[in-house]
Amino acid sequence: MEEDEGGGAGGGGGGTGTGTETYSHIWWALASAAQLGWAISSFKRGHAGDSHFMPFKAFSVASLFVGATATAAVSVLHVSGIHKVRFSLSLSGILGAF
Repeated sequence: MEEDEGGGAGGGGGGTGTGTETYSHIWWALASAAQLGWAISSFKRGHAGDSHFMPFKAFSVASLFVGATATAAVSVLHVSGIHKVRFSLSLSGILGAF
């Protein structure tokens, strides 16, 4: 029985039965490096211009750092062979504890 490991978030490529190798982790790692570089350069540039836009600038730099961390985590998951992550949360299980 064949399992299709392609698809998912950025699966990009064929599954195990097609004979093609997937290199999606490389693209995730490159995206993470690009976001991290952009975040560091924005952080080093510091405050420039009107002070009314400072909250927006701080939020955008923080978002770049969070995005870089998230894409790096996806890359690590792909390298380790985990291509799908299922998150199932039962509302009755949470409310049953109270």
